[in-house]
Amino acid sequence: MFPSSTSHSLVSAMLNLTTQTFNFFFLLLPLLLHSTNVRCVSLPPDAQAILVFKQKADLHNKLLFKFNTTLSHCTWQGVQCLDNKVVRLVIEGEDLGGIFPPDSLTRLDQLRVLSLKNNSLTGPIPDLSTLVNLKGLYLQFNHFVGHFPPSIKSLHRIRTLDFSHNLLTSELPTWLAELDRLYCFRVELNRFSGTIPPFNQTTLSVFNVSSNNFSGPIPVTPTLSHLDPSSFAHNRLLCGKIVRRECKPGTLFFGAPAAAPETPKQPPSLSPWPLTAVVEKRHRNKTAVGVGFATGVLVLICSAICFAMAVKKHKGNETVPTMAGDYSAAINAAAVMRLEDEREEKVKSAQLKEAEKAGRLVFCAAEKEVYTVEQLMRASAELLGRGTIGTTYKAVVENNLIVCVKRIDAAKMVCVGEEVFQRHMESVGALRHPNLVPLRCFFQAKHERLLVYDYQPNGSLFSLIHGTKSARAKPLHWTSCLKIAEDVAQGLSYIHQAWRLVHGNLKSTNVLLGSDFEACVTDYCLNALTESSFPEDDPNLMGYKAPESRKSSSESTPKSDVYAFGVLLLELLTGKLPSEHPGLTPKDIAQWVRAARDVEDGSMDENRLVMLLEVAIACSIATPDHRPNMWQVLKMLQEIKEAVLMDAPELSPDS
Repeated sequence: MFPSSTSHSLVSAMLNLTTQTFNFFFLLLPLLLHSTNVRCVSLPPDAQAILVFKQKADLHNKLLFKFNTTLSHCTWQGVQCLDNKVVRLVIEGEDLGGIFPPDSLTRLDQLRVLSLKNNSLTGPIPDLSTLVNLKGLYLQFNHFVGHFPPSIKSLHRIRTLDFSHNLLTSELPTWLAELDRLYCFRVELNRFSGTIPPFNQTTLSVFNVSSNNFSGPIPVTPTLSHLDPSSFAHNRLLCGKIVRRECKPGTLFFGAPAAAPETPKQPPSLSPWPLTAVVEKRHRNKTAVGVGFATGVLVLICSAICFAMAVKKHKGNETVPTMAGDYSAAINAAAVMRLEDEREEKVKSAQLKEAEKAGRLVFCAAEKEVYTVEQLMRASAELLGRGTIGTTYKAVVENNLIVCVKRIDAAKMVCVGEEVFQRHMESVGALRHPNLVPLRCFFQAKHERLLVYDYQPNGSLFSLIHGTKSARAKPLHWTSCLKIAEDVAQGLSYIHQAWRLVHGNLKSTNVLLGSDFEACVTDYCLNALTESSFPEDDPNLMGYKAPESRKSSSESTPKSDVYAFGVLLLELLTGKLPSEHPGLTPKDIAQWVRAARDVEDGSMDENRLVMLLEVAIACSIATPDHRPNMWQVLKMLQEIKEAVLMDAPELSPDS
């Protein structure tokens, strides 16, 4: 038997040890729940998958995901559930700096929309074949590398794929330093690379892999053939029919090669192209140069013959006076030759300068020349309209390619030199975005400047809103208003943020509808080269102009673009021209919009319209400093879309 004191000490020690053990366990429990072994039985499988992703991707601990027994993982930031299963995961602009780990989000078997855009995720994209219900995948503006994930081809419900702008920064991730023989990686392999798979899902309608490092021919499938070439822009090694770039000999397309298109016949109903005189003048200049050169050669030969005859005539005479005469004749003949040479040089120089004034087509963004200025001038031309900057034509060139040609009015042109014009248009031509009509090439001569854009088949937003003379249009449904507004905001935000440029001429006629009725902005960034494009005698055009820039000497700014966007959004919501917009208080404007659309107070449509109306009012505030920036406007529109989808997920185009 132990003494009582010893027994008491032993019991106390055991109790202390037990207490410390329990305290340590409770301190360790939260760490265990958030450790790599997140497959705890108390966590739902979808929550486990998201926490695994967070651990590897969220290096800066931006995502405040924390499991709580009283709150579901469906309350986490960017998570939307249906029957406790994650159907939408939107984590955008959170500066995630890690990788997209395998066996993480790929376990979300009911996921419909996954958006990780505007982050800094690196490394390859994992196998996504398990996401059989995925309809929208947005991975743009990250740092992904590696080849195009072949698992995407197995996603038969996919509608939207956006892998654009996956470009590494100047600092490579540490795991790349462990790889050997990658001294050119930063230059050539620092983007998403590989070949484009032969996508043929009938559901796929939006596809964008621009600004990467893809190579090889683009497969000619029914799905990919309907895409705009801008979906593949800034992949200099891509080639094929879709991007209008010839592949190297021996390179085969997917499937049978397409037959060469027949040269279209001149439609008798189309008016002739109005600029053929420029080409004819250029041919005349070439002919004049040839004739001038031949004349110079003939004069030179005649002079040489005369000199030889003079030398022969005086040969054999030894007297000093005769020799002096010979020298004099030789000097005179040489002087005549020099004068003829100088005159001929001046003639040729003048002719060459005149020929250079005829100009040439300059293709933008390092694109290959697919037609010449002569082919463009000989093309069938159809007048589309006359605008405030110039006249627009639809032209069909010899290789059956349809383009839109804008001829800038000479009276509207600012007096800038040819070099300034070329530098500015090369910057504008480098803009490539799905919601901008791409500028393919431009032309300038002495009194002529042409801009060549892709032709958009579905007309302008103005026609969609206001109809035609024979048929008046009804106000667009609020979902269409939201979609168009977001498209336009995407394009403007890209101009403002990525390039620090200004549109300067936003209006409904300068928003065109693409093949899938996506809204595409055109006539952008031309304000620096033309006079004011808002005539004061047209109240509709003046309605787009911000109060601070209504003076003729005022320059356009990003905030004036925001003001024009607000007017455009009101035009979308009401179907009324800017001249018909009354100067009312925000409360009265809301009532006016309700009356214009004939909606009932308190209805679901009315509530959604009010959200869009608040954006329009914020953009059209008179004081520029009180207006939001364009990226803030885009964020507001995206938040409205998210709020609407939370109420009715079935309304999502990607759901």
